[in-house]
Order: sequence, then structure tokens, then C-alpha cells
Amino acid sequence: MKIIKVGAMWCPACIKMNKFWKSIKESYSNIEFTELDLDMDEDEVKKLNIGSILPEIIVYNNDQEISRIIGEKTQEQLEKELGELIDKEC
Repeated sequence: MKIIKVGAMWCPACIKMNKFWKSIKESYSNIEFTELDLDMDEDEVKKLNIGSILPEIIVYNNDQEISRIIGEKTQEQLEKELGELIDKEC
């Protein structure tokens, strides 16, 4: 499983979620996490068809996209949504 998070340095929701993103990654050490910046990683981000609401978290299983989590979430909301996806796919 792989998770890509797309955010931006100027995005208040991204900054707020960065506070707990590290603990999310530590909770799922068996998952590959990649973080991209909307502006700094423009070429890679274009391939992902990112919308106008950030952050956007894309979840892949076996290189196929299975879900997108869009917009600001609390740590509890994000853990719940990711947990459900991971439990379903594993």
C-alpha cells in the first residue's frame, strides 16, 4: 500500500495537518508514504489530477488508486478513514 499526500506551504489546512502527519506515518510503518508540494513538485503533481482543495491524500493498493481524502481533517478523522481503508485492503 502507498499513500501520497499533496499539500502546499501556503495552505493553512496543510500546515495544521502536518502537526499530526508524523504520528500517522509512524502508526502505519508498513506503508510507503510520499509527500508532494503543489508548487515545488509541479510535474509529479500534474500527473495526479489534484483538485483545488488541499491537502489531498491519495491511497493506492497494488499501484491502483483506491481512495482520495480531500481537505482538512482532524487527526481522529484521518486515522479513522485511513484505518478503514487499510483494514479493507489488507
